Amino acid sequence: MRAILKEVLLFAIIAIGVVLPFRLYIAEPYIVDGASMDPTFKTGDYLIVDKLSYEIGSPQRDSVIVFKFPLQPSRNLIKRVIGLPGDTLTMKNGVVTITNKDNPNGFVLDQSYVVHTMPESFTVTLGPDEYFVMGDNRPESYDSRGWGVLPKKDILGRPVLRLLPLSKIGRLPGDDTKPKQ
Repeated sequence: MRAILKEVLLFAIIAIGVVLPFRLYIAEPYIVDGASMDPTFKTGDYLIVDKLSYEIGSPQRDSVIVFKFPLQPSRNLIKRVIGLPGDTLTMKNGVVTITNKDNPNGFVLDQSYVVHTMPESFTVTLGPDEYFVMGDNRPESYDSRGWGVLPKKDILGRPVLRLLPLSKIGRLPGDDTKPKQ
């Protein structure tokens, strides 16, 4: 009996020693809750979030990210990166134009993943460690348009796997940064 107890305790220590650092620093599960990213993600989608990539790099435009909500850091959200540090975003009637040092005349953001837009207008310029994020379902998304820019320090990672629903299982779900075929 004592040998079994010793083995169980040893197994628990090893499991905690492997699982805990993995979950804290490398990857963790995330369950989508809400309609802000419809149709890309639906409530109940089970994702695995890579937490390491943005420790050594930065998100690209159109990437989907999971982050700590700046107004309530205990809550995590999922949105799409629209604006990068140094960008000036102008939205007129749902069309986003981005101006930056590489594009001083601006370019219109391809938003083919957006199903529902809103006739809204704004202009915002991002600082060196600031991002602008929006949900794909614009009328249902509470995002940077409502609460402001996202500091880089609040970005947790990007979804690298969708495990549920089984019919949509796959790598890099929602990633529109890859070349279109």
